[in-house]
Amino acid sequence: MDAALDLFVEKGFAATKIDDVAARAGVSKGTLYLYFPSKEELLKAVIRHNLSLTIEQGDDVVANFEGSTAELMQVVAGVWWERVGETQASGIFKLILTEARNFPDLAQFYDAEVIEPGQRLITRLLQRGVDRGEFRPTLHLLDTAHSFIFPLLMLCLHKHSIGPCLVHGLTNDPRRFIAHHIELLLKGVTAEPVPAPGTS
Repeated sequence: MDAALDLFVEKGFAATKIDDVAARAGVSKGTLYLYFPSKEELLKAVIRHNLSLTIEQGDDVVANFEGSTAELMQVVAGVWWERVGETQASGIFKLILTEARNFPDLAQFYDAEVIEPGQRLITRLLQRGVDRGEFRPTLHLLDTAHSFIFPLLMLCLHKHSIGPCLVHGLTNDPRRFIAHHIELLLKGVTAEPVPAPGTS
C-alpha cells in the first residue's frame, strides 16, 4: 500500500499501472492480485489505511478527551496534520479531486468512507462544545465543520500542486497556520459570557 500511495500521488490513479506498483513494492504482479483484485480495490485499501483509520482514531480522541472543547479542536487538528498532512497521505485529496469525475464509483466510496465520517466527527466535536456551554447554541454544526476542515485540506492541495513551484507559497509553517486558523474559528464559535446576576 505504501508503494501504491507513492505512485498514485506521483502519477495519478489513471496513469499508475499495477505493474508499476508491484515493481515499486518488490513483488510480482500475481502476488499483488492475491491481496487486491483490482487497482480500484488497491486505492480503496490505501484510503482506508491512511484516512479512514485516522478518522476512527479521532473518534476515540473526542470520546475520551477531558479538557475544554477549544483545546480538543487544537488537538484534533494537530494530530490530523501529523498523521496525514505531514505524510504522503496528504496527496490523496488532490488525487480524489482530479480523478473523481472519471471514476464515480471511487468518488462514492470516498464520500462514504472519508467525507461523511469526517463530517460526523467534527460535528460531534462541535456539539460537545455546544452541550458544555462553551460554543454558541445557534451554531450551524455542518457549516462550522466545513469551516474547520477546508483550510486543512487546502494546505494539502497546495503542498501537492503549486506550492513547491512558488517562492511565496501559502505558508512555510503549516502548524503555525493551523493554530492561527483554530484561534480565529474559536473567536467565531465561542459563547458570550453570561452576565452575573444584577449586572448589565
